[in-house]
Amino acid sequence: MQFIDLAAQQKRIRRQLEERIKIVLDHGQYILSPEIHELEEKLAAFTGTPYAVSVASGTDALLMPLMIEKIGPGDAIFTSTFTFIATAEVIALLGATPVFVDIDSETYNIDPLKLEAAIVKTISEKQLRPKGIIPVDLFGQPADYQAIHAIADKYNLFVLEDAAQSFGASQYGKKAGALAKVAATSFFPAKPLGCYGDGGMIFTDEKDIYEQLLSIRVHGQGIDKYTNVRVGINGRMDSLQAAVLLAKLEIFSEEIELRQEVAGRYNQMLAGAVKVPKVLNENISVWAQYSVLHPHRDEIIKKLRENGIPTAIYYPIPLHLQEAFTHLGYQKNDFPVAEKVAKEIFSLPMHPYLEAADQERICAMINFVASGKN
Repeated sequence: MQFIDLAAQQKRIRRQLEERIKIVLDHGQYILSPEIHELEEKLAAFTGTPYAVSVASGTDALLMPLMIEKIGPGDAIFTSTFTFIATAEVIALLGATPVFVDIDSETYNIDPLKLEAAIVKTISEKQLRPKGIIPVDLFGQPADYQAIHAIADKYNLFVLEDAAQSFGASQYGKKAGALAKVAATSFFPAKPLGCYGDGGMIFTDEKDIYEQLLSIRVHGQGIDKYTNVRVGINGRMDSLQAAVLLAKLEIFSEEIELRQEVAGRYNQMLAGAVKVPKVLNENISVWAQYSVLHPHRDEIIKKLRENGIPTAIYYPIPLHLQEAFTHLGYQKNDFPVAEKVAKEIFSLPMHPYLEAADQERICAMINFVASGKN
């Protein structure tokens, strides 16, 4: 059994993949090819945003908007402590300070009440300049953008949507990637829409930001590649990855529906045994992961592993306790919700091609172990 079955998906679209890749090999434009522009146009339309800029990774997709905001030393950017390090890493790379915030106990996304408290505290301490917020759409479910935007407006902060795990999700009918002025997503192979390497995309509704992003991703170029108007990076997606994504995009909407079915079966079969994910009424999750909680997680994982069923833990150590951020001075128990979740959470196989019979086997084992521990 696979945790994420990319082989089943590839078997389904192998012909389209090969055709798309052959076109790239035939025309030989491996950088900024027609496939790149086609992908940007199609994903902008998918999200309902005017502009999309493809980039080399989800990390670049987070970094480049911060460069436009001229984020640097002395600036504070508020984000969740319960996420992958890339979200905070890009803040630190620019010399700014990530200010971590605890999470909501139901959705595991950033808690708006605690977010505002962190902003007020930072302002009162007068050590850092609050500049922006990076909410993370964890496990495929958008954060609470209505509350977050209200807070951002109150304190004159920008919002950068980290949609690395939520591309294909929606909130109040609006797609992830369009829930803030600028949004970043990732096409790492394990994502709901993933390429066969690294890749990412930035979405925005502002032309000026779009034009700056185009420059930054090619070393800050101006009218040509030897005219540089700003400091940039080498942030381009390659044409072969765009070809893969275009082939996968043809079945993406159907795969989102299949993910709903898989999650629905899990919810039904695991209710009462573990804490199953809660998706808010206004949200449609894309189920990048299916993550559950149980205080005796390790015993359940051991039973599953003995029977050839893979699991993963997202995330065993919150960012405020990571060695990379020890200089920020956070301590254990600073963010009790995230720390408790980190001790109990584990993720089950989740992909569009997971068979009901396999889910029944997974859930039977979980129910068996959990029944003796509740």
